[in-house]
Amino acid sequence: MIHFALVSNKINEQYAVALKPYGISKQQFNVLRILRGQKGKPANLSTINERMVTKMSNTTRLVDKLITKGYVDRSVCPSNRRKVEILITTTGKKVLEKLDAAMQETENEILKDFSKKELEILNTLLDKF
Repeated sequence: MIHFALVSNKINEQYAVALKPYGISKQQFNVLRILRGQKGKPANLSTINERMVTKMSNTTRLVDKLITKGYVDRSVCPSNRRKVEILITTTGKKVLEKLDAAMQETENEILKDFSKKELEILNTLLDKF
């Protein structure tokens, strides 16, 4: 179990290094990807929280930070004023394209010493969780 924790920490550190130049956390990156996946349809906080890789109670704070950066917009639903709708902005989509490239580079670096067969075996083993 210690080995799992060490590997997890190493991967998280490499992701953090890749995202740092953009001033984005891994969780904020995850929110942007969720919103892009909505394909123009708004999401609410509970939808975002359900789809987060790491479940968090501070989704509101993550969204607030992304609003400040101009990457997402929040508005009140016209048909249900209790519902808050969150959408990714054009600026958010553009920065996400850059982030995607940086993250892909990082993933390639992390996995560079594995063969395709080894990755398939690793996935099979991890699926047991």
